Amino acid sequence: MLWDDDSHVTALPIQGFDGLLRIWIEPGAVQQYYPLLHSFFWMEHRLWGDSVLGYHVVNVLFHAGSAYLLTRILRFLNVRGAWLAGFIFALHPVCTEAVAWISEQKSTLSGLFYFSSALAYLHFDSSRRRRYYAIALLLFICALMSKTVTATLPAALLVVFWWRRGTLQWKRDVLPLVPWIATGAAAGLFTAWVERVIIKADGSEYALTLVQRLMLAGRDIWFYASKVVWPSKLTFIYPHWNIDPGVWWQYLFTLSFLLVVGAFAWFARGKTGRAPLAATLYFAGTLFPVLGFLNVYPFRYSLVADHFQYLACIGIIVPAAWAIASLPVRTINAAAGPVVVAILGILTWRQAHMYTNPETLYLTTIERNPECWMAHNNLAILLGKNPARRGEALAHLRTAIELKPNYHEAHNNMGSILSDMGRPQEAIDEFRNALRLKPDYPEAHLNLGSQYYKMPDHTQDALAEYRLALKAKPDLAVALTNVGAILVNDPGHAEEGLGYLKSGAAADPTSVPVRMNFANALAQVPGHAMEAQLEYAEIIRLHPRLLAAHMSLGTLFLKSPDTVNDAIEQFRVALALDPASVDAHLGLAVALFRMPGKFEEATRELDTVLKLQPGNAQALQMKEVLKEKFGR
Repeated sequence: MLWDDDSHVTALPIQGFDGLLRIWIEPGAVQQYYPLLHSFFWMEHRLWGDSVLGYHVVNVLFHAGSAYLLTRILRFLNVRGAWLAGFIFALHPVCTEAVAWISEQKSTLSGLFYFSSALAYLHFDSSRRRRYYAIALLLFICALMSKTVTATLPAALLVVFWWRRGTLQWKRDVLPLVPWIATGAAAGLFTAWVERVIIKADGSEYALTLVQRLMLAGRDIWFYASKVVWPSKLTFIYPHWNIDPGVWWQYLFTLSFLLVVGAFAWFARGKTGRAPLAATLYFAGTLFPVLGFLNVYPFRYSLVADHFQYLACIGIIVPAAWAIASLPVRTINAAAGPVVVAILGILTWRQAHMYTNPETLYLTTIERNPECWMAHNNLAILLGKNPARRGEALAHLRTAIELKPNYHEAHNNMGSILSDMGRPQEAIDEFRNALRLKPDYPEAHLNLGSQYYKMPDHTQDALAEYRLALKAKPDLAVALTNVGAILVNDPGHAEEGLGYLKSGAAADPTSVPVRMNFANALAQVPGHAMEAQLEYAEIIRLHPRLLAAHMSLGTLFLKSPDTVNDAIEQFRVALALDPASVDAHLGLAVALFRMPGKFEEATRELDTVLKLQPGNAQALQMKEVLKEKFGR
């Protein structure tokens, strides 16, 4: 999985049927409110879980279906080179990101509904049958619920009708699409609200004036067009442009685009003359949601992305296919198409290697965009998990901070790696640097608290930092758990500690460490044994192969003579999971010795322990006690 794929593949809290309902009625239950997309993810997860192959196959099939439907649409419109356009779209490198990145199933799925809706509406336009209209509208709504960039479809249809007829009639062309335009506008505004309020696409990084946004729009259009025509050095994160109204040449992008549109409008006489303007209007209009007039979260890293033009690129692909198919010499005509498709296929095959794994993705991004601070940071997080590569990780984080001096996340990540390397004071300094840049940064308070907790006589400092983390983010599960873990060991605050631990488990029910900490604390505090049993049982239900949960539950059952049989059952399950577990053999031995007629079986368990670990003190002590008590 790459970057945010794990935020799209269905998480544990919504894997049940109640989760499917939450996808539809609860904005924020998943990363973006695209309920149909996440319903597809939900169904796919039930079929093959976290196996990435299934998601990639589905993405490829959706993309192939879109390419086929594009061909059907062009043939319906009698556009020359329809099949060639379909193959170019299917194999063009700019589509690689949308197909190879699991998160972008939103593009391939919405594209499938987009083209299906367009084809159905064209049938309605020619036949005026209401059945086609209803089908087209339903498919359009499905497209919007997969990705709202498809809200541009009604405008695209109006462009097609103008290209075919030379004029638009209110009753025939515009009026039937008014509900579509209203629906698309409402969906787009809601998505803009989600991006700003829930996903947090807001703040200084998105603060552009209207003039800057107009300048950006023109530059975007030329950038995307150039990547379709010459797909060289495509990358995951492109350099982040500085849109500066004080730099005269940056106005040229928008001015030149307006001149091109004006020239095409001047020559828009007859059906053939209308084609260049229609293609340009489709291309720019389909790009409109990502031209900078609306904030989208990825603008934090780059103002452009390949997947943003997944649908728009056909505004250039179709005229190019038409031009190739219209070459006057038939031999050249027949050869040019396959050559173009073969070249694009090879380029796409090479581009797809970039998405092999996260490390390859970030290394390739850095190679093509050395100033990509996000790639340096994310690569450092990956490398930091390997003790042998933590030096490389620190180097990438230093580079990220040089590129972006106010990068508080990089300071925090550097502190975490330094802590893992056993350099506590340097780690503390980096956590404090992160907090200097962002005082209400909960993760840095959490990490600083955890660093203090490892140090003698700093428990109160740790507790203070955890409380600051909770002040900034009250539902931060790890901070709740850590506060609870400190308090539960203080006899005067044990019940308060359990309250924090319970809140932590509720805040992140999918976290095994959080749930286990809560269960272990319940087992530790007198009077909560039954609650501990229920919590362990729930953890085992969610994670039936979790050895620690079975061991802890077995140990808890050993505390009561009425549940020794239950303890034996849990230790046997633990041994089925790990036959070499010394603790499980010991626990089983203790439980068996408490049962009548199980002496020989219990002794064999002790012998197994001593075979696995000859010097095990507990097993030797038990055998010595047995020898004194029973003479054998």
